[in-house]
Amino acid sequence: MITLRHAHYTYRDFSLAMDFTIAQGACVAILGPSGAGKSTLLNVIAGFEQLADGALMLAGKDTTNAPPAERPVSMVFQDNNTFPHLDAWTNVALGISPSLDIEAADKRTIDAALARVGLTELATRKPGEMSGGERQRIALARVLVRNRPVLLLDEPFAALGPGLRVRMLDLVKELHAEKGLTTLMVTHAPEDAKRIADEVIFISEGQARPPVPTPKFFLALHDPQVKAYLGSDDE
Repeated sequence: MITLRHAHYTYRDFSLAMDFTIAQGACVAILGPSGAGKSTLLNVIAGFEQLADGALMLAGKDTTNAPPAERPVSMVFQDNNTFPHLDAWTNVALGISPSLDIEAADKRTIDAALARVGLTELATRKPGEMSGGERQRIALARVLVRNRPVLLLDEPFAALGPGLRVRMLDLVKELHAEKGLTTLMVTHAPEDAKRIADEVIFISEGQARPPVPTPKFFLALHDPQVKAYLGSDDE
């Protein structure tokens, strides 16, 4: 469970208000215009950005001021999820031990994670020798070995072609269900939300709205902000 209670983030002339709860095990898409604060919401939950006021609770524990390493969170970005000088196996191993102090049981866990995302045959390749989708699968395998209950995805598949993006979305949905994750995914593509999200958080004009069921969100065309967002050419 993720709870933001009377929370506000501010930076210069930008502010974002957040006051809602996300249920444990939910898969939530975060939608909104460019610059509205979608990535900011993820960064607040991950601990990369600090609240000006209010509180953040993760799994019932106040983590408002906890450093990122102490939060039960894994995050996947659009880029820079891998270390280019390390092979895929070692990139995944970093999810268990940043010092690469890997025991036999850990090796089996890493092998299983690579197998689950279909990278067993590519374990010894470096990211520069792999496609964009394969590099993102490295990041998802690292999520599996980290075994943290909250998964944050910041437009991880935006640079992929339509067919590959759909396959990656389906993989996320499968891993979400298998691991019982609470998953939040920022996307600029409403069709991504329709494909995998149970709920949608809409961010606009300085407000992150509470999550609503995905079908309800896409029927909310009486709401002028939602209508403007869904009707725009670049979203």
